[in-house]
Amino acid sequence: MPLFTYKAKDLDGNIVKGMIDGANEQLAVGTLKDQGLTVIDINEKKQMAFGGAVLNRVKPRDLVVFSRQFSVMISASIPVVQALKVLIGQTENITLKMIVSEIADEVNGGSKLSDALGERKKIFSEFYVSVVRAGESSGKLDEVLNYLADEMEKDYDMMHKIKGAMIYPIFVLAGLGAVGTIMMVWVVPKLTAVISETGGELPFATRVLMAVSGILANYWWMLLLVIIGLIAGVKYYGRTPVGRRQIDFIKIKVPIFGPLFQKIALVRFTRSLNTLIAGGVAIASSLQIAADVVGNQIYKDLILKTKEAVEGGSSISSVFLTSKEVPSMVSQMLSVGEKTGKIDIILERITDFYSREIANMVANLVTLMEPLIMVLMGLGVGAMVAAIIMPMYNMANQF
Repeated sequence: MPLFTYKAKDLDGNIVKGMIDGANEQLAVGTLKDQGLTVIDINEKKQMAFGGAVLNRVKPRDLVVFSRQFSVMISASIPVVQALKVLIGQTENITLKMIVSEIADEVNGGSKLSDALGERKKIFSEFYVSVVRAGESSGKLDEVLNYLADEMEKDYDMMHKIKGAMIYPIFVLAGLGAVGTIMMVWVVPKLTAVISETGGELPFATRVLMAVSGILANYWWMLLLVIIGLIAGVKYYGRTPVGRRQIDFIKIKVPIFGPLFQKIALVRFTRSLNTLIAGGVAIASSLQIAADVVGNQIYKDLILKTKEAVEGGSSISSVFLTSKEVPSMVSQMLSVGEKTGKIDIILERITDFYSREIANMVANLVTLMEPLIMVLMGLGVGAMVAAIIMPMYNMANQF
């Protein structure tokens, strides 16, 4: 649907600017008149090209800033529509700016804020919308938005630290791979050609290196196609229910990184569930939403089983106590929280504990990666020495 930018006067004579969507210009003007606005100028906005949409995608950090600013203005007793219109000018992301403008127009036209947010599921998750809806129902929208911003910021910081810690080892390994490929394709063939001309029997390491170098030099395009095909195949398989479950199972069982993925899933579950419960969302609904937030099919199925158990009259911890994927400490603390009626406090404590565990694991992984990278470099250099330098040295001694 076309998008129009407009300049109009409200009932008090104030100039307002914004964006509105409509099938055509006449319908857009009619919608603005229904909202009590006198249109001064209206123009159709050209839609962004694919590249622009990618460059201006709404990132988690953008939503965190938006939620924080929104909560501050609502806490200052600024009306929702006015707060949204102020945020249009303060939002740097173009896509989010347009979306906020549309939401402001819809809320100004009588829609509920949660309904307007819910129509944009690609930007605002069901988790986000449910918390806002609970805040509207309880009359504590400012508190809920502030709490939501806090929890989103914590989740963003956690994932940002993990990604940041992985940049160094990934960069080094990618560099080693690139240098190794260049050596095997261009340098090694020239060196092994000299060794082959001696006519003597070549060492096993040299023959292996020559074979690998020949494959890379002559069939690099085929290897590239195989790699692309494998990546595409894994992605396609991962979209199927069975494939998603198997891949997520491998992720939490793989050595070294498995415990990290497990703790990330647990933190997402406890943090989202705590946020929803604190926002006034019912337990069963909170579990349903938290299952989609957790990001791992194994834990999603486990949480959905817990939801069914809760609806049947059982406790939240009943399913967790029998699961091998959930640490006993989590199950036991949840059981204590339910018995004492302080489940929100327990969830917060579990989240804080595992957040610290994740930070320590990431720091240890980075420390562990450095010697592993050095070992890989040593093995690579050793293989090159055994396969090329030693035969050339022996050949030189024959003269």
